[in-house]
Amino acid sequence: MQMKSLQDRRIPLKASRADLEAFVLGGAILGGGGGGLIEEGMKLGRFAHGQGFSAILSLSCLPGDALLLTVSAVGAPSAGSGLLEPEDYVRAVELFIERTGLSISGLISSEVGALGVVNGWVQSAALQIPVIDAPANGRAHPLGLMGSMGLHRKKGYVSRQAIVTRRRKKGRRDEAFFSGPIEEVSSAVLVRAAASGGMVAVARNPVPASFVVRKGAPGALRMAFRIGKAFLENTDPEKRVRSITGFFGRGSVIKAGVLKKTLEQRDGLDVGRIELVSGRRCLELTLWNEYMTLEDRGRRLATFPDLIMTFDAETAFPLVSAEIKEGQRIFLLVVPGNGLLLGEGVRDPGLLERIGKAIGKKMLRARGRR
Repeated sequence: MQMKSLQDRRIPLKASRADLEAFVLGGAILGGGGGGLIEEGMKLGRFAHGQGFSAILSLSCLPGDALLLTVSAVGAPSAGSGLLEPEDYVRAVELFIERTGLSISGLISSEVGALGVVNGWVQSAALQIPVIDAPANGRAHPLGLMGSMGLHRKKGYVSRQAIVTRRRKKGRRDEAFFSGPIEEVSSAVLVRAAASGGMVAVARNPVPASFVVRKGAPGALRMAFRIGKAFLENTDPEKRVRSITGFFGRGSVIKAGVLKKTLEQRDGLDVGRIELVSGRRCLELTLWNEYMTLEDRGRRLATFPDLIMTFDAETAFPLVSAEIKEGQRIFLLVVPGNGLLLGEGVRDPGLLERIGKAIGKKMLRARGRR
């Protein structure tokens, strides 16, 4: 099965310009409704290639005590990261190193999504710090704490985060460095994202490579690339989407029409519901940036961190939650979470309960019934 071949790779994973579309499309699919827009991932990836970026290293190439710095983009998908410039991602890493004096051996993305899968590439090209194939999580997630690999449960842990953003009205770049309890710092970053009207570039929470082996999602970038390659090998829209269930050897695809969509930004994140019809089935998607639950007349079909993803029915183009429109025909993909490469953060019961309160759904009990 593909999962075995995703583990140890001492040979660098090629990330050439020709590979970019597969990385970004595979990342978008694993984004599960969030993780950034495809056009923004392509734009950032092309810029990185123009600066000389070409390869990703395996975690097995580093000693256990090598420090890895997480890079991310925080905010609501509907806001987009369009205000951020490539140099802003670089500046976040520079600022972190300036303020801490630490020697960073590698960069890891906080998640996998269309933007998350290439986050680190520009910083790597500019600062000559390698990107490591060991994201904090192998899919996208709504809470910054979910990309912190369980550090929020470490008593007395002091979070350090450098952020860069641009204000929508003036376009001025703002930067800040936070140090303190991880929940307080993560909340402060979300407040900055909401205030900017877009997303913020973040560099945060260095940890040893040995920690990421146990708590992160090594091999998830390679998985995204292979999913993207399989997806692009087909031209028929439905076969493209079904190639993903073939990759995992499990899952289902539903063709549906969008009846109604409600969406609002709350505390820097997108929150909403999408009502769909598929034959006699009345389906409901809830979202908090990413898709959180899928139900058929109240019967739970999937629950985060299961992968729920949407695609345009005519083109099979992956659609994040912010792009869904009423009247649209879509394919709905569902893959059980136990087939994904998941970091410690998305398995945390307390964080899943927090999602449930935000969207008005029971997360843990629903998963127990399945």
